[in-house]
Parts: sequence; structure tokens; C-alpha cells
Amino acid sequence: MRPILRYLLQRLLQLFPVLLGISGITFALMRLTPGDPAEIMLRADGIKPTYEAIEATRHAMGLDGPVHMQYFHWLYRVLHLDLGHSYSSSRPVFTELMNRSPATVLLTGCSVLAAVLIALPMGIGSALYPGRLLDRMGRVCALLSVSMPSYWLSLLLIYYGAVKLRVFPVMGMDGVSSVILPALTLGFGMAGVYIRLIRSSLLDVLRMPYIKAARAKGLQEWIIITIHALRNALLPSLTLLGVNIAGLLGGSVIVETIFSWPGIGKYAIEAIFAKDYIVIQGYVLWMAVVVVLINLTVDWLHLLLDPRIRLR
Repeated sequence: MRPILRYLLQRLLQLFPVLLGISGITFALMRLTPGDPAEIMLRADGIKPTYEAIEATRHAMGLDGPVHMQYFHWLYRVLHLDLGHSYSSSRPVFTELMNRSPATVLLTGCSVLAAVLIALPMGIGSALYPGRLLDRMGRVCALLSVSMPSYWLSLLLIYYGAVKLRVFPVMGMDGVSSVILPALTLGFGMAGVYIRLIRSSLLDVLRMPYIKAARAKGLQEWIIITIHALRNALLPSLTLLGVNIAGLLGGSVIVETIFSWPGIGKYAIEAIFAKDYIVIQGYVLWMAVVVVLINLTVDWLHLLLDPRIRLR
């Protein structure tokens, strides 16, 4: 257990330079974007700013100093969980991200669950019965999944599920039923890749010598599939799932916007349209933290599932 903890600690320490580099790049890009944050803030308050008002606001925001000093002051505030205040709403960015995180986490969990419920049985069935009806159904499902744009599937589900059948809410977060349509949209969009990946990985594993040895020992087929074969076949899917979860936790911009889901993605797209640079800056840093933590979690799960990694 100590080598695993040592490995995870080393990976965790390696994340700090990555986050520091991302914070520096993000800060520099925000300073290169057109528009004056002081003027944007004043116009958001409905004020036609004068030159003196803009300069006074820039001084109050600390934007009249050297760029490197602005970065160090911003980094110091970030370390104290202060990502600044939105130009358009004057609310703390960190507080807004935390308030919208439960909606995004709920949508992410339901989307992953939908993708697993679709992809896992179809992928396993396609691998166990190649060329048969179940395999052909899996291919059709995977083709539809990767071919349908998320915005088109969203509108289709809204039309039939909310307008025609009147079973689900059209938009917004109102009870458990409101998460079903956006979760199905995202889950079905991810399922196609996993169906093909699980099928190909499981077919490769079933040809391995240790599977033949397990069958020669007289083990039941379901034990061979679930305990010996599927455990190794799911490793590539686990890596891809980590990437998808990180993206979903950052907010699915299109789906959240269509369904008016009060998540982080909708918050980010509103900030982009409003040129609220401080929110965009905080969102990018949030995404960086989420991605590196998800990658660390996936590496830890690989250590648990694959003994060969622990031996190396």
C-alpha cells in the first residue's frame, strides 16, 4: 500500500506546477482580450462612463499597476479561494461556482449513469455474440449516438417528452423529472463510443491465454466474463470516462443552455456573451482543477484494478 500512496503523492505534487502554469496563461490571455474591465463594469451598472470614472475604477480594481503585480495579487486571492467579483452581477465568482456545482454534479452523475446503462450491456452483448442480432443492434445504437448532435437530440426529446407527452418539464431544474431529458441527451451521446470500446476491448481480452486457462479449469462462463475478463476490458473505457466526467463537471454548455439548466456551463456561456472576463478566468481555473483531480482519481482506480501497474 505504501508504494501506491507514494505514487499518488508524487502525482499530487506534480499538479501544482501544472495549475500554476494554467493560471499564468489564463491571466495573460484575459489581459490580451479586447475591452477594458473597468468600462465593462461601469456599463453593466447602466452608467455611461467618463474617462475620470474609468480611471478611478481601474485604480480601485488594481488594474493600473504592472501586469506581473496584478498577477501576483490575483494569485494570492485565488489561494484564499477568492476568484474576484463578476463585472455584470458584482457577486463573488467562487460563490457562484459553488452554488451552481450541485446542479452540474447532479447532471453529470445522471448522464454517466445513463451512458453506463446503455453502453455496458450492449457492449458486453456485442462482444459475446459477434455478428448476431445483438451485435448489429449495438452497431446501430453506436452509429446513432455518434451521429446525432446534442442540440438536435435535445430539441427532439423536448418536443416528444415535454410538448407532446407532457411528462417532463420543458426546461429548468424543477424536481427529479427535470434531469431526465438532459441526462439522456448527454448519456446517449457518450454511449456510442463506449459500446464500441467495450466490445473491442472485451473481444481482445477473451482471446488471452489466461481466459483459456480459466475455461480449462472448468470455471463457469459468467465468472470468467465478470471477474476475469471484464475487469481488464474496462480499463480503456475507464480512462475515457474520466475525460468525459471532467468535461461534464465543467458544464455541458449546449445542453445546459437549451434546457436552461442552472449549471456551471450556462454560467460560463453567459459570462462569455457579457464579456465578463473575471468569470471566464475563474471558470478556466475551475476546469483545470477538476481535470487534474479527475485524472488523479482515474490513475488511482487503474492502480486498484490492474496489479501489473503496482508491480512496475
